[in-house]
Amino acid sequence: MTSTTIGFEQHHTPITDAFPSAQGDLTPWELSEEQRSSFEENGFLAPVHLLDDAQTKELRARLERIGERLEELDALLYEVEDAWRERPDEVVLHFLGAWRVDEWFHDLPFHPGVTVPLAQLLGVERLRYWHDQVFWKPPRHPGVVPWHQDFSYWQRTTPENHITMHIALDDTDDENGCLQFIPGSHRWETLPSAAFGGDMDQIQAHLSDPQRAAFQPAPVHLKAGEASIHHSSTIHGSLANHSNNPRRGVVLNFMGPDTRCADSTTPLLGPCPLLEVGTLIEGPFFPITLDRTRP
Repeated sequence: MTSTTIGFEQHHTPITDAFPSAQGDLTPWELSEEQRSSFEENGFLAPVHLLDDAQTKELRARLERIGERLEELDALLYEVEDAWRERPDEVVLHFLGAWRVDEWFHDLPFHPGVTVPLAQLLGVERLRYWHDQVFWKPPRHPGVVPWHQDFSYWQRTTPENHITMHIALDDTDDENGCLQFIPGSHRWETLPSAAFGGDMDQIQAHLSDPQRAAFQPAPVHLKAGEASIHHSSTIHGSLANHSNNPRRGVVLNFMGPDTRCADSTTPLLGPCPLLEVGTLIEGPFFPITLDRTRP
């Protein structure tokens, strides 16, 4: 890549044949009524089978190459967690924008195994991409991802009609700090955001007594290549990696096609143009990755 400012976001269709096509009959990718009911009840769903072993292995290899070039790629990535830069031995590596710098990470948000079930759960025919995230826990690393609601960080957008898929690139379990959810918390109000490099339990100070009583974490164990889906208000987090192996995951965030800007003080993402309040969120950084209204 010759430019330091233009990445693969200029392409609004897949640029490789790494993943299945979204052309033709998409019903095989749809969730069952039982799965949809489980999501509505709990605010999350797992496991969702997504990637085969070869795809997962290739994504891990590509992530390793991104990791080796983080400093070089800094201008293209949306964000690299400041707390990690300051305290890499204590804070989990977290960065946004892998889809701008690698062809496979670019194409992953167009995978029908991602877009079809997420559009179903949002109740939309057209699904808009928001942004990606990578969470990378090295072996024997003490870093945690504090309990939080995604939408607490996303209130610069309106209305809340967002959804997330977390894709495991390694097997996850209690030992290596798997993702955990608080069932039913998607029905709670939006709570203050947590500092990423801070204490695991920051959110507890903002809970009511009934919420504290209902705060019963549900760990989700995934095989590499499997995914979980969660509502943007579902409280989730993950503990430290006590295993001898890395625990890596890629997160894909989406929103309804009519989502608008609610805050014009800063760009929604680092390299994006500043939008006025009320402006439709669209353009190179926010493609429609599924459109079931087209023949």
